[in-house]
Amino acid sequence: MIHHHDFQHEGLTLRSTVHVPGVPAAARRPTVVFVHGFSNNRMENRSFVLMSRLLESIGIASVRFDLSGHGESDGDFFDVTITNEIAETRSVVRTVRSFDFADPGRIALIGMSMGGVVAGIVAAEEPGIRAACLWSPAAVAPFEVGSGYLKGRDIAAEITDKGYFDADSHRMSPALADDIAGLDVYGRSCTYAGPVRIIHGDKDDIAPLSYARRYLDHYGGNAELDVVPGADHGWSTVPHRTRLHQSTLRFLREHLEPAS
Repeated sequence: MIHHHDFQHEGLTLRSTVHVPGVPAAARRPTVVFVHGFSNNRMENRSFVLMSRLLESIGIASVRFDLSGHGESDGDFFDVTITNEIAETRSVVRTVRSFDFADPGRIALIGMSMGGVVAGIVAAEEPGIRAACLWSPAAVAPFEVGSGYLKGRDIAAEITDKGYFDADSHRMSPALADDIAGLDVYGRSCTYAGPVRIIHGDKDDIAPLSYARRYLDHYGGNAELDVVPGADHGWSTVPHRTRLHQSTLRFLREHLEPAS
């Protein structure tokens, strides 16, 4: 069963799509919250949709929501910060725990790209997350933006000239650039003690594999890295996306067992 839910966070409506397995109707189910990437939305090029359907087929519910300034949610992209995205995701997770179909002890996160970074931090800072699966996490972002450049372009020069940095037709504010540059990705993620699977392509030229490997140096042995040969950042072939989804499915099936 698919329906829509409007979350409320600090005066903004965050719109979502909810997938709930139909049988058994009254059971509380493990539930996954998806976090999409920078300037994307809750469909994530349909990859989140297909993953939600796979989860539903094995009895796992899911919630895909648009962060503010993205997709159908309220807000303007110019007002986006990663700090706010972390707060919004935590707020959504807390509300999801109260849903009558969700088992509050079996909430997991899936995040893509910058959403993977957000999911990793939320897993550490929001109590009770059962598992986290990070797809192509963009842990490179603070290092790249902190250098003053994004995709080879001078961020400060563009902001001085226009008042914003043009990020693929989205107005990236000085506040967002500063927020990303100051983000301690590994330090804020590593306190999470639950199971983590990072799935990353070795041909990712947006978020290089080396930055995914660094996660393993910071976690306490609870994280694993699944490297997919030939896969790019967006999982843009049928075999690579299938591999991504099946690896995620196996991981969540293993770790969303009933709470003891």
